[in-house]
Amino acid sequence: MPLVLRNVRPWGGDPADVTLDGGAITAVVPAAQAWTAAPDAGTEPGAGVVDGRGRILLPSFSDVHVHLDSTRLGLPFRPHTGSPGVWNMMLNDRTNWRDAEASITERATHTLGLMITRGTTRVRSYAQVDTDAGLERFEAVLAARETHRERADVAVIAFPQAGLRREAGSADVLEEALRLGADVVGGIDPCALDRDPVKHLDTVFGLAEKYRRPVDIHLHEPGQLGLFSMELILERSRALGMQGQVTISHAFALADLPDAQLGPLLADMAELDVSVATVAPATALPLERLTTAGIRVGLGEDGQRDYWSPYGNADMLDRTWQLAFTNRFRADELIEHCVAVATVGGASVIDPLAQRLTSVADRPGLSVGDPAELVLVEGDSVAAAVMDKLPGRTVIHSGRVVADGLQLA
Repeated sequence: MPLVLRNVRPWGGDPADVTLDGGAITAVVPAAQAWTAAPDAGTEPGAGVVDGRGRILLPSFSDVHVHLDSTRLGLPFRPHTGSPGVWNMMLNDRTNWRDAEASITERATHTLGLMITRGTTRVRSYAQVDTDAGLERFEAVLAARETHRERADVAVIAFPQAGLRREAGSADVLEEALRLGADVVGGIDPCALDRDPVKHLDTVFGLAEKYRRPVDIHLHEPGQLGLFSMELILERSRALGMQGQVTISHAFALADLPDAQLGPLLADMAELDVSVATVAPATALPLERLTTAGIRVGLGEDGQRDYWSPYGNADMLDRTWQLAFTNRFRADELIEHCVAVATVGGASVIDPLAQRLTSVADRPGLSVGDPAELVLVEGDSVAAAVMDKLPGRTVIHSGRVVADGLQLA
């Protein structure tokens, strides 16, 4: 059934009436002058109507880096017990995740629901697979996806959080998850964690080639070590013809490489269409430069108040604020660019054929023919909506309202 969004402001612009049908936007026209007096004027027979109340219409959020399999949102606050380092933090998680007050399936399902109510309808979630968890965490994320299948699109990354070389059998568990339908092959710190980048990347890309899956590699490695790993990733991407199928998550090295190395690296990433997923870390990536270089960039919330970190609240609008803040953006255009990254930018990381950002001024996703993946937010402007993060939101997935006022429909 068609759905008409009355009196909305696409990207904070002039009021418009927006019609959705068949999972896409089918019309965008100036808001009817007398719509408040005659709310059915101009609505085709049988169409539903949402009162936009002058709110801002945006593409819905795309969370491209979240760990639904470790969340503690909805449970009592727990003091942080981890110690520094990826391996130590992983061991802390391994020690505690089974002892939570609710099962991992319940927690993942609850957190995914919270994300949807706050405006996220496209998700790429990790699911840890290792010799300790086996497929238990992977199956929990699949269950959460199934529960919310009519409310959001969720891709699942089989993620070897403990590496592939430190524990015998790790690669076998990763492959089993791919046999069972994982959407993406994960990898992590081939040098710093596994200390064998050639064998680690051979395993990841070998499985990607065998099962015809894209790749997403966590890369916390800084500086020259991170550059070395990225060059190896690009080398394999080129050799296997995987243009558009590789994502580097975190990519912290991009924040501290000298320009003489950063420039050629970004050019190679753009040539191979390697995308970046960031979580808005304290040391900001060169966001504007990535976009102007033609590199797809998306945003994610990472862990959600889990055994790794007490941060996270399932709200991508809040994480968009963090992206603007860590980049020290003040101008409205740059804050809006952060929104574009968190919405359409992330969608293009998930699907390389989707519309992508080409400059910091791009505001796509709300034209006729675009997917009806939308969120209405309160605010005088897009920048104000990011600053205020108000609760009056309506979330639309595939042309249907799936949440309103921070409650699932």
